[in-house]
Amino acid sequence: MAKIKQELYTIRPMEDKDIPQAIEIDREAFPTQWPHPTYSSFKQELRNRLARYIVACKQIEFVLPSSEETANNKSLWERLKSLINHDPNGQMYLSSREHIFGMAGFWIMVGEAHITTIAVRKAYHRQGIGERLLISLIDMAAQLNAKVITLEVRTSNELAQALYHKYGFYKVGVRHRYYTDNGEDAYIMTTDNITSPTFQSHFRELK
Repeated sequence: MAKIKQELYTIRPMEDKDIPQAIEIDREAFPTQWPHPTYSSFKQELRNRLARYIVACKQIEFVLPSSEETANNKSLWERLKSLINHDPNGQMYLSSREHIFGMAGFWIMVGEAHITTIAVRKAYHRQGIGERLLISLIDMAAQLNAKVITLEVRTSNELAQALYHKYGFYKVGVRHRYYTDNGEDAYIMTTDNITSPTFQSHFRELK
């Protein structure tokens, strides 16, 4: 398992250049999900005024080849080509020069933030990245004047449930056969008012 220190990565809003890696992470984290998000659907989400998505990432250094390498092979051209990608419509864009470890997002409507995804590459599990993403979502929801945060989680995913419980989520119901891949139920989890002094005091202690 790759190890990464918290100070070596940042959390920021997701951008178009992150979409190819976001698709990789989504398919690794949710292999049986159908249909999978596409470049177009992710791009549409990033332009949805109700949606907010973030990524945990680290800058990748791009080292130019030496003059000897340039003279003897096409490594410079190959490296430059690696910076350029194409969307499904054939338009060119610069690939992200950051390695993305995880992503998360929510929709916000009528004072409620509904978490749609939290996913981390398997190589970086159990290093607190998912927890940092959750903290950032809670902070963001509060800044957008949300009063409560809700989500669905598989009934078998006890680790995720424990993390959510730690941050003040509790079970309020069940969505039967919610997951289409295997018909598994989902727990509905929600918070109390995230702007209340009690919630904020507990949240600050955890942060």
